[in-house]
Amino acid sequence: MSTSTPIAVLILLALLAANLPFVNQRIFCLGPQRAPKPLWWRLMELVVLYFVVGGVGLALEKHAGQIAPQGWEFYAVTATMFVTLAFPGFVYRYLMHRKP
Repeated sequence: MSTSTPIAVLILLALLAANLPFVNQRIFCLGPQRAPKPLWWRLMELVVLYFVVGGVGLALEKHAGQIAPQGWEFYAVTATMFVTLAFPGFVYRYLMHRKP
């Protein structure tokens, strides 16, 4: 397996995880259907899923070899990328006007 395959899988996983809080009404996709979730709950799910995807990335990096040390800049960039990947879900949930 080449090194580009795990990277593509990780990016697709991040895209799915970033949009997941905005496309369903369940808390972490578990439990009963809720009334519309408030925005703060969706943002909390987004933060938790950011760390889950980061853990998967860390596991893939460890499997490939030595884990490189990361500074605060790395986490700032990856968090910004994760929020950017969540934009389509946010637009779908809050900005698209649906017919009643």
